[in-house]
Amino acid sequence: MTAPDIVKNLVTRFEEHRDAYRSGRYNETQLRREFPDPFFEALGWDIFNKQNYAEMYKDVIHEDSLEIEGEKKAPDYAFRVGGTRKFFVEAKKPAVNIEMNIHPAFQLRRYPVPPTSRCPLQGATQPVGRLNES
Repeated sequence: MTAPDIVKNLVTRFEEHRDAYRSGRYNETQLRREFPDPFFEALGWDIFNKQNYAEMYKDVIHEDSLEIEGEKKAPDYAFRVGGTRKFFVEAKKPAVNIEMNIHPAFQLRRYPVPPTSRCPLQGATQPVGRLNES
C-alpha cells in the first residue's frame, strides 16, 4: 500500500523547510494545522467534524477534557469510534526532540487513568521527513 498523495506532499514540504520548522519559532498550533490535521484527514478521520456529528459522536476531539489525579488534562487529539475513545495523540513542535525528551512520553502515559476511557494506543507526533514507500 502506498501513502496517499497528501501524505507524500506533507513529507516533501517538511523536508524542504525543515530548518524553519525546527527553529523554535514554529509553534505547536501551527504544526497541528499544517501537518497532523491534514495527515489524519488523509487517513479518513473526520478531523473537522464535516459529518456534523453531535459532540458525543465526533470522530476527533481537539484538546479533549480529562480529569486525571484530580487535575484537568487536555490531550491534543482524542480519536473516537462511535463515541468511544480509541487513542490519544500529542503533537509536539519540531524543535522538541521526542526521541530524547521524556516529557512527551510521560504526558501520554498519564492518559487515560479511568477504566471507562482506557485506550489501547497512544502516540506523540511531529514531522520527521523521508517517507519510505517500500
